[in-house]
Amino acid sequence: MNYTQDNDKLYRYLFQNRAVRGEWVRLNQTFTDTLNTHHYPKAVQNLLGEMMVATNLLTATLKFNGNITVQIQGDGPLKLALVNGNDQQQIRALARVQGDIQDGMSLHDMIGKGVLVITIAPTEGERYQGVIGLDKPTITECLEDYFVRSEQLQTQLIIRTGEYEGKPVSAGMLLQIMPDGQGTPEDFEHLTTLAATVKDEELFGLPAEELLYRLYHEEVVEVFEPQAVSFFCGCSPERSGAALLLIPEAEIDEILEEHKGSIDMQCECCGTHYFFNKEAIDKLKQAQ
Repeated sequence: MNYTQDNDKLYRYLFQNRAVRGEWVRLNQTFTDTLNTHHYPKAVQNLLGEMMVATNLLTATLKFNGNITVQIQGDGPLKLALVNGNDQQQIRALARVQGDIQDGMSLHDMIGKGVLVITIAPTEGERYQGVIGLDKPTITECLEDYFVRSEQLQTQLIIRTGEYEGKPVSAGMLLQIMPDGQGTPEDFEHLTTLAATVKDEELFGLPAEELLYRLYHEEVVEVFEPQAVSFFCGCSPERSGAALLLIPEAEIDEILEEHKGSIDMQCECCGTHYFFNKEAIDKLKQAQ
């Protein structure tokens, strides 16, 4: 049966008798839109899908206006994997590959020596950055470790990436003890044991409420209104023009001559092209 009503949505829910909260998100079109302008190796696609789901879930745990960036930097063939999301659940992602990456490559094989950096930038208030060593085998386990270290909250993440009905899909669940201190380790272990039984086809294909009922039919679960998730790059002619003006003037003139009077500024994230000729660049300089 084809369920699409909960694609590209994030749900929050509470266990009434357990002092544990949860989130569930599934990315379909959002994931496709992110991959559309790139030809990443399969292993990189899967990693970006995991990071996108993790960013959605992480953003939803924090009640603030602003954005979160989750990035991996390393010295392996995958130099950078970056996902940025905001409180509106608008998300974008990109990767930089320099070298050969085979299907099924592990995180450490792709990254080499690297770190996971989480940057939280509220619209109001102080910016926070956490740097985590990639000493676990998966991004999911690294992020669980981050929650325990930074927020002292027991957290379980289940993230799966694959295909459903011929299209790329990434989905995941988060369970976390409530920060009010009333949740018990026994309650948390009970719920995470049930969550671990979830099948890929359930995460990828079922509506949120049916999925939660299958997993927790003996629990009282309060499910809140979902939030739509979407791909949003945020690039613009103005931002591309501002980036262009950071290039020395002599170098701009050389590029114009080499490319027959027009400079193509392509957005690395979404692939949109912005073209600037000499007249347009002069106007940009005058507007500074």
